[in-house]
Amino acid sequence: MPEPLLAVRDLHVTPRDRRRAVPAVRGVSFEVNEREVLAIVGESGAGKSLTARAVLGMPPHGAHVTGSVRLRGRELVGGSYADVWGRRMAFIPQDALTVLSPVHTIGDQIAAAVRSVAKSSRKEARARAKAALDRVGIADAARRARAYPHEFSGGMRQRAVIAMAMVNEPELVVADEPTTALDPEVEAQVLEVLTNAREATGAALLLITHDLRVVTGYADRVLVMYAGRAVESGPVDPVFHTPRAPYTAGLLASLPPAEADAADRWLPSIDGAPPSPTELPHGCAFAPRCPLARQECEKAEPTLAAVAGQPGHLAACHRSVDLPVPATRLFTREATA
Repeated sequence: MPEPLLAVRDLHVTPRDRRRAVPAVRGVSFEVNEREVLAIVGESGAGKSLTARAVLGMPPHGAHVTGSVRLRGRELVGGSYADVWGRRMAFIPQDALTVLSPVHTIGDQIAAAVRSVAKSSRKEARARAKAALDRVGIADAARRARAYPHEFSGGMRQRAVIAMAMVNEPELVVADEPTTALDPEVEAQVLEVLTNAREATGAALLLITHDLRVVTGYADRVLVMYAGRAVESGPVDPVFHTPRAPYTAGLLASLPPAEADAADRWLPSIDGAPPSPTELPHGCAFAPRCPLARQECEKAEPTLAAVAGQPGHLAACHRSVDLPVPATRLFTREATA
């Protein structure tokens, strides 16, 4: 088996809250292979973004990170990211305005990204910036490169951030909710731009998202997180068609129906709310919200185990063999009545 591009093993991220350690990411492991898209999904507070930022070497101030993050075999935890950022690994945030300076032109900011990793003249860097804007489909790139962020729409700013991330042709791009707050049409355009940019450079993608519909049409594999841990992972089709973790089934059941005439249908939901990292229940963290929970679920936290007959599909549930098919039936009106 070839070595994965990115290998994360037993990752723990423990921020401090009022001088108290908070176990926010608890033993997460995954891999990203060459040119692959791995999506990490889950509710707010699941630990998705913290996982991504730990991979990037950007954890919250004061957070303690342990475990292993290897990029092409090189250990990054505890080491320097100086020659990694921009050149080998890039970041696309959910809000473009958080990374774009309001007092510098778009072209100058992309050119600065070029010069941060390569000895280029200003003229060469600006030419590469224009080419990067062309690549992400911004018309009249030479003129728009002289514009400021406030002169771009939200979708155009996100394209500019993608151009900035891809301009140095990194091996891995980490995108944290890159389509948040965009309307469906613009979201589709941004995802297409990201796809084209990845295909042109050969980059792999670690995609953090809450939008399961994006995952089904875009990712190769998926990792489902809950309360700081991985509860299910594998290729998208088997995980989404035959989920073996009740939490995954609940997320899928909660998706609004696509049919235009289904607007008045009852929409299932997962009762309750995710636990605070400071108040994790004993045993399975999902047990208080799980319709299948039994006494055994409160005794020990389940670990990821292989799903029979589905290579690469792992699930963490004491009662995974008891899930109905389809597992989303657990959250129907009749089941939750």
